[in-house]
Amino acid sequence: MIKAVTGTKDILPADIPRWKYLEETVERVFKNFNYKEIRTPIFEETAIFARGIGEETDIVGKEMYTFTDRSDTSLTLKPEMTAAVVRAYNEHALGAQQPLVKLFYLSPMFRQERPQAGRFRQFHQFGAEAIGSKSPLLDAEMIQMSYEILKSLELKNLTVKINSLGTPETRENYKKLLKIFLEDKKNKLSEDSRRRFETNILRIFDSKVESDQKIIKDAPKLIDHLDDESKKDFEVVKDQLKKSGIPFVIDSALVRGLDYYTKLTFEIDSGSVGAQTALCGGGRYDLLIETLGGKPTPATGFAAGIERILLACENEKSFSIPEPSIDVYLIRIDNELESFVSELAGKLRKENLSVDFDYLQRSVKAQMREANKMKAKYVFFIGGDEYKAGMMNIKNMSTGEEEKISLESIREFVAKINQR
Repeated sequence: MIKAVTGTKDILPADIPRWKYLEETVERVFKNFNYKEIRTPIFEETAIFARGIGEETDIVGKEMYTFTDRSDTSLTLKPEMTAAVVRAYNEHALGAQQPLVKLFYLSPMFRQERPQAGRFRQFHQFGAEAIGSKSPLLDAEMIQMSYEILKSLELKNLTVKINSLGTPETRENYKKLLKIFLEDKKNKLSEDSRRRFETNILRIFDSKVESDQKIIKDAPKLIDHLDDESKKDFEVVKDQLKKSGIPFVIDSALVRGLDYYTKLTFEIDSGSVGAQTALCGGGRYDLLIETLGGKPTPATGFAAGIERILLACENEKSFSIPEPSIDVYLIRIDNELESFVSELAGKLRKENLSVDFDYLQRSVKAQMREANKMKAKYVFFIGGDEYKAGMMNIKNMSTGEEEKISLESIREFVAKINQR
């Protein structure tokens, strides 16, 4: 038997209602904040991600699905969305159409990493990007939107973490301090962290190795060495979160795994998904638009993992979806009426009703079982003496009441169903 590729997962019909509910919640919140949807291709030129995310990141170095097409162009299945959105922003000159561009997305992503709870090699994210303003109020808005979505899904076990990475100049000065602190401890770091010491020392904070964490917990903190502008913006964000009633903690080790972040960075964690706790994260990235060929333009955004959020919802039993049902199930009493039943189903569907009937020539009893399985609201019995008299029986499955109507008055009965 051929099975799904490791790290991928089929989303079966029974799962779809929960996905739809989450997607509708996401779209509603983004609409309330006046964000417009964008959809980009599933693959991009590899350079978009190598330049945008950073050559020394695990995503670019270890996890991307990259291939060469017939024109000898290196292409990559998108591992994240921000670089793709910025490419579209630059290519279509969206900034010339309006000074502040507010976009959101729901999209599959691809990373060849070790599958784990709530994380797959093909996974799905939703997120938002606001391009064109330096205002820290927009940074706060990203946290407000993501928090509101998660709270709308009735999740309770949430922790909002925030930090500031300062400006590039601030970070360069801080890297020198960190290098001095780690110089005599370098040999005790993990292999990945020793490599990061030379290539991008801040990434040592991303390490999940316990011995690395013990070493860096006493390191000087970037947040204690911020420039005045970053300090001021950070205070604005904190003030807005307090006014919004969003509880938060300052996490000085929160660096984020992508090179393009500046100033605010944030993450919302859940205690309901096991070891991998982050449901969403983001921050400001004022350098990325220029890095990818555009004019210097400030921007901020976030991304959230749908599978992991649904896992948290499942573990917390945070929301329940009504079982799927149909409006009408047509039960054929006489086999020779198969064509009439099919014709009637077509007419009812044109009246915007969900309708099904038996295609397997089963008994009336078996058809009734199928109607119950489909949670049909009404069952139409077609055949027998009633049909010969131009009538049919209708059963309301929620009340058990039955009534007899003429075949000619079906439209009037359908109008009653639609009103309910």
